[in-house]
This record gives sequence, C-alpha cells and structure tokens, in this order.
Amino acid sequence: MATIKELREQAANAATEARSLLEQASSEKDEARASELESQHDAAMKDFDGLTARADKFEKLEAAEKQADEVRQRQDDEKRKAKRPDVSVEVEAEGMDHRTAFQAYMRAGGNEGAMSHEARAVLEARAQVTGTDSAGGYTVPEELQAILTKTMAAWGPMYDEDVATVVTSSTGASWPMPTVDDTGSTAGAHTEGATMTDDGGKDVTFGQKSLEAYEFDTEWLRVSKALADDSVFAMEALLGSLLGERMGRLANLNLTTGSGSSAPHGVATAAGTGHTAASATAITWDEVLDLEHSVDPAYRNGPKVRYMFNDDTLKALRKLKDGDGNYLWQMGNVQGGVPASFSGRPYSVNQAMDGIATGNKSMLFGDFAKYYVRKVGSPLIMAAQGKDFLPGFGVAGYIRFDGELLDAGAVKALVQA
Repeated sequence: MATIKELREQAANAATEARSLLEQASSEKDEARASELESQHDAAMKDFDGLTARADKFEKLEAAEKQADEVRQRQDDEKRKAKRPDVSVEVEAEGMDHRTAFQAYMRAGGNEGAMSHEARAVLEARAQVTGTDSAGGYTVPEELQAILTKTMAAWGPMYDEDVATVVTSSTGASWPMPTVDDTGSTAGAHTEGATMTDDGGKDVTFGQKSLEAYEFDTEWLRVSKALADDSVFAMEALLGSLLGERMGRLANLNLTTGSGSSAPHGVATAAGTGHTAASATAITWDEVLDLEHSVDPAYRNGPKVRYMFNDDTLKALRKLKDGDGNYLWQMGNVQGGVPASFSGRPYSVNQAMDGIATGNKSMLFGDFAKYYVRKVGSPLIMAAQGKDFLPGFGVAGYIRFDGELLDAGAVKALVQA
C-alpha cells in the first residue's frame, strides 16, 4: 500500500504531466492532435484528483484513529482515578466497557432481552448519567462519534471549522448574534472652542441575526442482523461511513444553498453579487479579478479567505491563462506541504455550488470566517428493532445545526450572465 508521501509525490507527477500536455495542446496546430492532448490532460488531472483524495482520506483516517486512541486513554485514566465505584465501573472492571456493551446492543438488533445482564447494566448506567434511555436509543460510543464527525468534514467544506467559523452549543435555544456596519461613518474636523454636535447623526446602528437549531435526519437505514453478527468492527465502519456521508452531504447542501427561511441561510444564497460575467457559459481572468476586488481589502487578508466553486468550474479555471500565457492554477509545493491555490489564494471545491450556466452563482470569494456554523451537540445515532426491520434492525442519524453569513460584505459571488 502506498504511503501518504508516495501518494503526494504521484499526485505532483500527474500535475506536472498534465501541465506539459496542456502546453503541447495550446501550441499544436493539428486540431485532432490538440484534442487528443487535451483528453490526455483531463485524464492526468483525474489521476491527480484521485491521488490527492486518497492521500487526504488516509490523513483524516490517521487523525480519527489518533483521536479514538486519545478517547480510550482518557477513559482508562478516568476509571483509574475514580474514588467511588458505580454500576458501570464495576462492570467495566470485569472487561465490559461502554463500547463493548453498545456493540452487544447492535448485535442484538436493539433487543435488550437478547443482551447479557452485564451489557444492559453498562448501557443503563450510562443512560442514567446522560439522561437518554433505551426508548430513544442508547448513546453512541465516543469513538464512533469521532469517526462520524471526520467523515462529515470530508464530505462538505461548509461543515469544516477550517473553512467557516464553527460554534457549538449544548442546547438549541435561539442564539442572537449582534451585527454592526460603521464603515460609512467618519470623524470630522473640530473647531477650537466650539461645542461638538450632538444631534444623533453619528450614532452607531446595531443589527441582529439569529442562529437557530434546525433538525435533520437521515431516515432509517436497514441493517441485516447477519452483518452485525459477522463483524462488529465492519459494522462500525459501515455506520461511520454511510450515515456520515448522508449527513455530510445534507449539512453541506444546506450551508451552501439553504434558503434561510425555516432553514440555514446558505453562504451562496446569502452572498451578494460581486461581479456579473459577460457570458452565461464562461469565465475570464478579468472577471475573476473583478470578483476578488469587489470584496473590500479589509476582508482579503484573513486566514479563511478563499475561493469556492464546484469541480466542473475548477476544471474550466485550470485552463485559464494570464496575459503572459501562464496557467493561473498552481498545484503548490506538494513535498513542502504548500497547498494548491488559485490566483495565489486557497480554494475549496464544493459540489453543492452551481456550475457555469445562465444566472448561476458559479464562484464565491471572500472571508469565510464571517460565515458562522452553529452545531448543537454531537450527531446522534439511533437503533431500533421492530416488525419493519426483521430480521435485523434500523439505524438512523440525527443532527441539529444552522448557518448564517453575519457580514454580507465579507463574501461576494460571481454571477453568470
């Protein structure tokens, strides 16, 4: 199996090959040969994307495994430090921890009668602490929650704290966020001995936006009892992957194009028009510059300033050249850890964004730190058994979140004609 370093090097070689092919295609006078070279370029870039995605997945998996190890170590430390044994500690001392008990619950298809007394005791003790009982589904072990969160981040940039500003709350009460725009006000010259004006004309006007806690679920996912019986570890991977992907796509879609009416206000929906392209089906380099400079310089130097577009738009942008014939897209220094950039800026590929077509917002630019994502607690996994799921059981995911662009001037959109 290739290492992460080897995958990064292979991706760099694919990008170098793609650049060479596109340069040959640009200078080729034979249209058939030029078309063939462009097809080879597209194939090389597909290899680059695949290798980069694999390297990213391995890095995220390593981080998830490290986090799971830290959780287990912390749990072991807490057990050793406990001064007073309770039901869960007594049982865990005999080798039955919460994670093992939850696996037994999944094996039994949510049927408590088919579980051992020890496993039921661990889950019931944890339920008494967390306030969740078997009627609503036992709480998922922290290790699986860590895998779930990592998967969601991988499936959508808008749920990633490295892109947006993420705030977490334990309850879902409405969360007012004050706003202020004082950029139109200035100080003035003062005349010696004169009384300063006090007519209210320079008062600061505050506004307010609210972050709510909208609820979403994955619907029920049917799981066969045979699969649960055969491999518990495969079951955890299945749940972490499938439910994480569903909630990740759902969260990213709403945080990108949500209407803001009884739903999150997606960043693309909230972003105002920075520039309108001359064409409905193409983007020029001048229009990219117009978009970037439609955002005030005060926003253009933050750590979360970036472009955002979908993969088809990225493909079109990779073929753009500046006035000197240089390609605008740069792959970065893979070995040196310098990420790929566009126009010297980082970018995020967001498949929930609209493509290059009539009237679409095909590209965003600005400081995404001004887009706030509110997460309420952790994603939940619930299991249930009944006649609808026999012979097996159902598993579902549940999540609460909201999103809002608190400063409308921070992110602007390029709109196609």
